[in-house]
Amino acid sequence: MSVLWVGMIVISLICGLLTGNGEAVGAAAVSGAAQGVELCLSMAGLLCLWTGVMEVMRRCGLADQLSRLLRPLLRRLFPAFAGDKEVMDAVSTNISANLLGLGNAATPLGLEASRLMARRTPGVASDGLCMFVVCNTASIQLIPTTVAGLRSAAGCTTPFDILPAVWLASTLSIITGVTAVKLFSRLFPCAPAPRLQPSLRVGKAR
Repeated sequence: MSVLWVGMIVISLICGLLTGNGEAVGAAAVSGAAQGVELCLSMAGLLCLWTGVMEVMRRCGLADQLSRLLRPLLRRLFPAFAGDKEVMDAVSTNISANLLGLGNAATPLGLEASRLMARRTPGVASDGLCMFVVCNTASIQLIPTTVAGLRSAAGCTTPFDILPAVWLASTLSIITGVTAVKLFSRLFPCAPAPRLQPSLRVGKAR
């Protein structure tokens, strides 16, 4: 991402100089930086409010209860990992955090779940890992805090009136994504991930 951003900045500067708009590019950069700071400050209040609400929900156990409710469905979506408690716990916690709008908490959980899944097929994205990436990307959000914060910063007086549209769009996207993964996994099958066997501890004979 850093390379992309630096590349975009360099290209814009070069184009501005070649077209004789160097001063306009510099002025736009200064004003854009100021607007970015104003946007962050205007969003901070709403984001802090809902982050606090989500933290209360997490501490009272609502997030854990939602995670347990999701496990039967997730076992069907990830049959190769259904017997791996460590993976399923990470996946269910990540998806439940996304549902509750806990984006900052969902990111490290998603990385941990991906790392655990990748242990079985190093260097190859298994069907289960592809399914998890789709579910994590197109996750349904019950409370889209970030989008509401952006709308509030833009002057919207009812930032959460988009909830029905967000729920409908995210539901359609997750259905489409899961269907696509299932379809392509049948069209282009790969070697199934080996199921983990319970470890046996052998004690030393005395």
